[in-house]
Amino acid sequence: MHNLTIGVIGIGKLGLGLSLNFERAGFSVCGCDIRGDYVNQLRDRKYSTIEPEINLLLNSATNFWPTTSLKKTVDASDVIYITVRTETESDGSYDVSQVDSVINSLVGLGKQKEAKTLIVNCNVNPGYTRTVDQRLSDLNYKTSFNPEWVAQGTIVKNQAEPDVIVIGEYDEHEGSKISGLYEKMCLNDPVVYKMDSLSAEITKVSLNCFLTTKITFANMVGDLANKVGANTDLILKAIGSDSRIGEKYFSYGFGYGGPCFPRDNRAMIKFANDNGIEPLLPEATQRYNDKHLEYQIAQLEGSTPKGQEIIVNGVTYKCGVDILEGSQQLLYAKSLAEKGYRVVVKDISSVCNQVQEIYGDLFEYHVE
Repeated sequence: MHNLTIGVIGIGKLGLGLSLNFERAGFSVCGCDIRGDYVNQLRDRKYSTIEPEINLLLNSATNFWPTTSLKKTVDASDVIYITVRTETESDGSYDVSQVDSVINSLVGLGKQKEAKTLIVNCNVNPGYTRTVDQRLSDLNYKTSFNPEWVAQGTIVKNQAEPDVIVIGEYDEHEGSKISGLYEKMCLNDPVVYKMDSLSAEITKVSLNCFLTTKITFANMVGDLANKVGANTDLILKAIGSDSRIGEKYFSYGFGYGGPCFPRDNRAMIKFANDNGIEPLLPEATQRYNDKHLEYQIAQLEGSTPKGQEIIVNGVTYKCGVDILEGSQQLLYAKSLAEKGYRVVVKDISSVCNQVQEIYGDLFEYHVE
């Protein structure tokens, strides 16, 4: 199994983490990306990120080589992961244009002399992997869907120690082959579920939608408790102590945001609507996530005079990352500043620089 070479097409944060985790486990890994300057930084070991463990694994890697050549990656690899980014369309579905571009390029390379295990690893609309299989099966690719549930700030750890591995297998042999990769790579012993690709795609989006529902329910209970003068933290701790519910993602704070949860929630709504199921829960989750922010702002306005200094400790969508996308914390700071409060943004320099480029002197800045 260790003699296999793994190719990873798309080596952004998730693809790079996956590449380095497999390399750590003893595999040879070829990472492919279209960004030449980025590839050169990785090749020369000059790339640096605040994402934990990436720098260490990259600098110690001896069998990871990045390239801009898709052909070299395909030729060298027995197993190929596609981990390119999928954005959101205006209707809520995933924009799979980057994945389509990769598939078109694979078609252009023609039929492979030996069978290739192809794994769609990024977020796609349910049913998409089947279309890829239909396009590539005659070219000697065996396509499966294998999602990840990882969080920015803990990418390497989440990949190396997952709770669950879901494989939407091409066939039983391919499913066993993919699960064998994780037996070598994982530092824990996750449960593995093998299923058809459509079921795996639905599993991916549904799991994250349940988490957004859990986060939002906790915030709704917290808003209610605050409104009537009850103890929010103790209420949620007590509820989360029930093993049927659990404490993870069940505390009071800002609403969900970032590059994954909002998109997955919208994708679930679109998929359900397209198939005649009213997505009442994810729709309510999305609405209350916005309402929760409105409540937080109104709560501060009701207790704090205009013009007073408000310190916002961290404006990324979660602690430990430098990502502003979908950040409720940043929207909170922006709204208060526009209402006449002196808002001080406290964060690391890279985040403060990002915010200042967008909002200029709307805020005061304190670099931590």
